[in-house]
Amino acid sequence: MSKRVIKALFIALVFLLAFSPMGSGAGAASKYNNNAAADLAQLVGEFNLSSSNRTSVIVELTEPSLVEAKHKGKSQSKANLAKTRNQVKSEVSKAAKSLKVNREYDYVFSGFSVELAENEIPALLSVPGVKAVYPDVEYHTTSLGEGEVLSAEEFSPNMLNSAPHIGANEAWETGYTGKGVTVAVIDTGVDYTHPDLKHAFGSYKGWDFVDNDNDPQETPKGDPRGAETTHGSHVAGTVAANGLIKGVAPDATLLAYRVLGPGGRGTTANVIAGIEKAVQDGADVMNLSLGNSLNDADYATSIALDWAMAEGVVAVTSNGNSGPNNWTVGSPGAARDAISVGATQLPYNEYNSSIFTSDGVDYPSAKVMGFPNDKALTDLNGQTLEFVHVGFGSPEEIAKEDVNGKVALISRGAGIAFVDKATAAKAAGAVAAIIYNNVDGEIVVVPGTDIPTIRTTAADGAKLLSELEKGNNQVTFNINFANRVGESMADFSSRGPVNSTWMIKPDVSAPGVNIVSTVPTFDPSNPHGYGAKQGTSMASPHVAGAAALILQANPNWSVADVKAALMNTAENLINPATGKDYPYNSQGAGSIRVLEAIQTKTLVTPGSHSYGTFHKNSGKQVEKQHFTIKNLSSERQTYNFEVNVGEGAKGIKVSTSNNLTVNPGQTQNVNLNVQVDAGALAPGYYEGSITISNGSEKLHVPTILFVKEPDYPRVQYVGVGQLGDGKFEIEGYFPGGAEEVELFVYRSNKDGQPLGYLGDIAVYKNVKAGYTTFQWDGKLDDGTKLPGGYYNIYAYATYQGQSDLAGGNILIR
Repeated sequence: MSKRVIKALFIALVFLLAFSPMGSGAGAASKYNNNAAADLAQLVGEFNLSSSNRTSVIVELTEPSLVEAKHKGKSQSKANLAKTRNQVKSEVSKAAKSLKVNREYDYVFSGFSVELAENEIPALLSVPGVKAVYPDVEYHTTSLGEGEVLSAEEFSPNMLNSAPHIGANEAWETGYTGKGVTVAVIDTGVDYTHPDLKHAFGSYKGWDFVDNDNDPQETPKGDPRGAETTHGSHVAGTVAANGLIKGVAPDATLLAYRVLGPGGRGTTANVIAGIEKAVQDGADVMNLSLGNSLNDADYATSIALDWAMAEGVVAVTSNGNSGPNNWTVGSPGAARDAISVGATQLPYNEYNSSIFTSDGVDYPSAKVMGFPNDKALTDLNGQTLEFVHVGFGSPEEIAKEDVNGKVALISRGAGIAFVDKATAAKAAGAVAAIIYNNVDGEIVVVPGTDIPTIRTTAADGAKLLSELEKGNNQVTFNINFANRVGESMADFSSRGPVNSTWMIKPDVSAPGVNIVSTVPTFDPSNPHGYGAKQGTSMASPHVAGAAALILQANPNWSVADVKAALMNTAENLINPATGKDYPYNSQGAGSIRVLEAIQTKTLVTPGSHSYGTFHKNSGKQVEKQHFTIKNLSSERQTYNFEVNVGEGAKGIKVSTSNNLTVNPGQTQNVNLNVQVDAGALAPGYYEGSITISNGSEKLHVPTILFVKEPDYPRVQYVGVGQLGDGKFEIEGYFPGGAEEVELFVYRSNKDGQPLGYLGDIAVYKNVKAGYTTFQWDGKLDDGTKLPGGYYNIYAYATYQGQSDLAGGNILIR
């Protein structure tokens, strides 16, 4: 790769990662077979099989789980599964002396989690009865920062707009409040003593898989293992609070499963255990506002979720916070059957802004980034305030300066989320913030910051710093109303499609910006409060609550019916910046509307349709496909169909029958004849839609079709691990493999130094699909040994004429 072009690529990467900080360590992997021998189990991910370092893995057995066997018509029992597991463990323990089994599964997943040395993994692969081995990856909450905590006195009911916006109050008025429906919150635990939540819990609260007891409370302040948590309580409040806060399904029953511990992080082993326990405990709906950054539908957690859905539990997951680029949906949001949810911002007022420090100095890039409410922003208009530079805006940096009653001037960077910079400034008494870019280009809009925040380019940031040096430390704000913006997709919300399954994700969207809900305060004198958070974590429980309302209204509906109703009746969203519809891989079928979903008389499944991938270079490739229509009404219905193939019209033709008549309560297939001239189309994916109408209802089904090699990222993830003795492992995820991978190093700005290219590590040819680990001695290719400090390690991968960049960071000690 030419160093002349790396700067542009690097800037694009930093722009993305400022919202989703680069991770390190292992992540989820796509399924591929690393073993030549057919009798070996499948190894998912990449491991250093010569290393004695201990690791955790998930072992899947060939013997089907209880639920899988049930749905495949096979005989199965807990005793037989226990016998099989014990046989496998006995065989493995003969070769893997350090084996330690942590959790065992038999209901929606057949297998166990185990800790052992990496060089003992081959002992697992060769044991009869082992189907696959997966990495036990870390999961985390999918919210952006912790947000502002409000006391009961500060709480204002007019902040509660999200449940009414999706029509929950209309459902309540018709008698549907979630009564009799149980929702499992698989998260960081729940403060079930909160006055707005305690009504939803019985004597059995759920289970804590972090501390292995029956008390699934949030992590308290002062836990030596890590930071306190409030995330699960916020999610639970959005589902079923009934007090000052009123959730989407205020009379639903809640169960809490603590699978994420201190700091909101946890293991795959615990997440699977939580899913399995929730199904066994009789949950009707489960919410998983958690994930990792890997676009992978074939993983142990997805298997468990798919079988939970098959068993009749509506599984709802967050889509991830790595947007706005395509292909950024994370696991388990990429699962086949679960309902994946993107985040929207509720309708809001847009404002113009300008700032002034002294004559002859202008800041044309100054724009509103975010604000907690309109009044807080408009109160700044005409004010002149002192501004203070606080570096990257960490709490430690801010504490060194007096910002009380002042404006905090903050640089982008250091891996600190924008919302956290604003929150830290507010905590120190700042009344506003100005965040300037540290690379070329504009900073994205970040709705719902805790204090009014203005964004500028790097050039205007340099002017502000220059003004400070000259003693011009006063800034005047001009804020003016511009226009009203309708419901829109949050920039941070992850986008689809899904690698390998080629599905549209998210499935639907829901409000996820500046959502106020229940949280513990950890203040003994006032322990229960309310907090504003944002992320797809906040969007997902809106849909889980909506599913509870739908199930109360339609108790005989299947999970597929619930998903179809939510998707078929969702409201299409328009991008205010372009005036055009958001792509389906941004919004899914649209923003949910609860009452319409409850009252629909037609269900179309699946709620979105992937035609698959078409490769034929010459001539036309023809495929026959179908979807289903269910007539819920008491009368015979005749349906008409209109197919729109969007930008692929010149090479794609889809025909279907018209005037299809379906009797009351019956389901019929609708056949599709798909003809694609791939040679007439550029490689990539093409979105379209199918409109179904019967004279009184009109439903839209999003569609997607792939031509030749899709434009998925050639490298999606890079993690760096320090092994000791100056040795490192660089792990990359290459979804389709790569013809060439170049690894190189940049100086990180995490410790306040300027970003800068330092040199190459190595170039690798013909890298296989999935995870690959590269060994590194900490030196550049010219032999230079890197001294201690923070570094960014990047992989630039090329495959089928497309190149992409991803990076991870490392502290060399």
